[in-house]
Amino acid sequence: MNTQDQLQATIELLVQKGKGILAADESSPTIAKRFDAIGVESTEEQRRRYRSLILETPNLSDYISGIILFEETLGQQTDDGTPLPELASRQGVVPGIKVDKGKGSLANAPGDEITRGLDGLEQRLEGYQAQGARFAKWRNVYHISDRTPSRLAVEANAEMLARYAAICQAQGIVPIVEPEVLMDGEHDIERCAEVSEAVLHELFHALHRHRVVLEHALLKPNMVTPGKAHANRADPDEVAQQTVRILRRTVPAALPSINFLSGGQSPEEATANLNAMNCLAPQPWELSFSYGRALQQPALQAWGGKPEQVAAAQAALYQRAQLNGAARRGEYVSSMESAGS
Repeated sequence: MNTQDQLQATIELLVQKGKGILAADESSPTIAKRFDAIGVESTEEQRRRYRSLILETPNLSDYISGIILFEETLGQQTDDGTPLPELASRQGVVPGIKVDKGKGSLANAPGDEITRGLDGLEQRLEGYQAQGARFAKWRNVYHISDRTPSRLAVEANAEMLARYAAICQAQGIVPIVEPEVLMDGEHDIERCAEVSEAVLHELFHALHRHRVVLEHALLKPNMVTPGKAHANRADPDEVAQQTVRILRRTVPAALPSINFLSGGQSPEEATANLNAMNCLAPQPWELSFSYGRALQQPALQAWGGKPEQVAAAQAALYQRAQLNGAARRGEYVSSMESAGS
């Protein structure tokens, strides 16, 4: 199979009606915070147990087409010795890998950040591929304030995402590009829309410059929402209208799917907002999800580090995935939360 056929086969598995991607690629500090909230120490063994229970969830592939893993998880095994990426594949879930190396300050741009990790990426991808990974994810972040993001930050981050995507495709790995405009701040929804539009506009120019084949890539953006500290929350209809408006202005129709991040939203908010978007007129691309905490939080709380709670945690994860599957079709209603259907 040549590289283009390989990429197309992976895209077809990832982009399925009613399904989305589970982000389980928390860095060590992030997973430690999640575990601390439920009173569990973040040891390698506890992380292995937790991520094993996620991948062992019965019928996970009903609503989950792919899972983004952290580098540590890619090399871990179940209790019976099955590599976790192999378990994912057996479940009908495509294994992927977070490949960026975290973020830091962008020189000459106070308050802005840039993501690192391009050095040696090609060689790392070869190793990840040998372990079973078929797609990758790279996240860049943009802070909203009176001064940020600067023009320099918008351009530099777009260039970084495009270079990463081009390297992935050359290796036969489908890239997910994640330009996250952060929710932190007091800004209103219009300011988020303005920044998000500028970020996406610059990103797709960069992807074009680097000859990234859009048909073989996925976008993981933020939804357009007010800042977390803003006085007013936006209802799902407003989030949907504002988000889809800027996507239609910036994202070419060649892209097969837009898989939103949840970005600090509660599980219920993230599902309701996605549903509202899918209730609008048909769009050129699939509107799906790639949630981390908004999918996993109920499972983490149900598990609490207790072996006897594994089945309850898996049931909670499956229900959340099922609700987001309904939102993919524009069929979610809030009464489903209590009905467990």
